[in-house]
Amino acid sequence: MSTTTRNFVADHVAGIPRSGIRDFFDIVQRMPEAISLGVGEPDFVTPWHIREAAIYALERGRTQYTANLGLLRLRESIAAYVQQKFGVRYDPKTQVLVAVGVSEALDLALRAVLNPGDEVIYHEPCYVSYAPSVVLAHAKPVPVACRAEDGFAVTAKALEAAITPRSKVLMLSFPTNPTGGTMTRAQLEEVAAVVRKHDLLVLTDEIYSELTFEGEHVSIASLPGMAERTIFLHGFSKAFAMTGFRIGYACGPTDLIEAMMKVHQYAIMCASIIAQEAAVEALEHGEAAAAEMREQYKMRRNFIVKALNDMGLPCHLPRGSFYAFPDIRSTGLTSKEFAIRLLQEEKVAAVPGGAFGPSGEGFLRMCFATAFDRIQIAMERTSNFVERCRKG
Repeated sequence: MSTTTRNFVADHVAGIPRSGIRDFFDIVQRMPEAISLGVGEPDFVTPWHIREAAIYALERGRTQYTANLGLLRLRESIAAYVQQKFGVRYDPKTQVLVAVGVSEALDLALRAVLNPGDEVIYHEPCYVSYAPSVVLAHAKPVPVACRAEDGFAVTAKALEAAITPRSKVLMLSFPTNPTGGTMTRAQLEEVAAVVRKHDLLVLTDEIYSELTFEGEHVSIASLPGMAERTIFLHGFSKAFAMTGFRIGYACGPTDLIEAMMKVHQYAIMCASIIAQEAAVEALEHGEAAAAEMREQYKMRRNFIVKALNDMGLPCHLPRGSFYAFPDIRSTGLTSKEFAIRLLQEEKVAAVPGGAFGPSGEGFLRMCFATAFDRIQIAMERTSNFVERCRKG
């Protein structure tokens, strides 16, 4: 009798590569002395009043399921917050869904709207999960490269060139991980015109919006004629330092939120009630703490970008997020070679730009959501490494 079995892994899953970030940080885990500028997670602890709300929820015995859409009080707080901050009005009863992080909200949206063979256009470099999430929904990801000279914004011209008869969804995320790129109102209006012309749906992930350092943050959902063709995705991980609470949300037209809820109720049922209680507190009383963290990130941003430019690694000034994305091509190394050698020789961990798509090759993502004194040391070590590379 044969002891071998057939390969039970689905073809579309087998073809998805492992995350370039996680593969790299398997190496980092073996080097505890390294300074990490890699994982995109705030170094701040969740503000005490938010943690206390979670503790109080436990003390009151708040340990049950919630409605599939989430606690109504949280949805009401989300609707009020989104209207105030982003200028878009949603009905909390039917147009807001609470998910297990923005990642689940994105997955729900893709699975709810895509048919096999549909095309999803997205800008690159981008967060590592976007293209795999499209593939897992049996659709085709179509990247549009963004350039440093454009501030890593996506242009309407590049978007128009990528559209085919199978195009159905445009996925946006500004400010962007890994580049810190943002979009002006005028740029978004040009993109919105293309979207309306070709009758596309927009999924806009605005998780870094509160970390906008200069100018206004504009949501494409707030532009004329866009709310009815946009699913707005947001969450608590970055602005409120609540990564481990795993709470995100989606806002959009009633029929689309209903479709997402169908997937959510069978896959997840509901997000943690304890985390939802903490999220209410964050929205209602967390603005001051969020603003204080943003100012700290801005100070770190200014330092790290100047240091990188001073050592000859051109780096645009990110208007949002907590990532610097320097160009390392002058060293003659690939992104992966640079990152591995920087880690091995100087004990500084950063992520190769190629992990965020082919257009990220030649760059490096350096997260400045870590203590200022450690960023200073990391820049000294990086400068030493760059100098050695150029001497051959």
